[in-house]
Amino acid sequence: MNKQALAEWVQGELDGTKAQAERLVDGLFGAITDALKEGKEVSIAGFGAFTAKMRAARTARNPRTGEPVEVPAKRVPKFKAAKALKDAVAE
Repeated sequence: MNKQALAEWVQGELDGTKAQAERLVDGLFGAITDALKEGKEVSIAGFGAFTAKMRAARTARNPRTGEPVEVPAKRVPKFKAAKALKDAVAE
C-alpha cells in the first residue's frame, strides 16, 4: 500500500472527498515528521512508536575507489512495532 492507496482507503471510510482524504494523510505524516524533528517521540497505542535517534559519526569506504570517507553524526528516524502489531502480522 502506498500513500495514494492509503488516502483512497481513508476516503472510503469517511465518505469524504479525495482532496480531504489526501490532506488528512499528508497532515498525519507531517505531524509525525515535525514531532521527530523536534526530538519528540510519537507513540500510537497498539501500533508502535516513532523516535529520532542520533547515529554516531563513522568512517566508511567509497565502494568504487575504496577511499575512506568521513560520515558525520546525524539524527535518524526509528520505528518500534507494538506487541499488538507484531502479533497481528504473525497470524
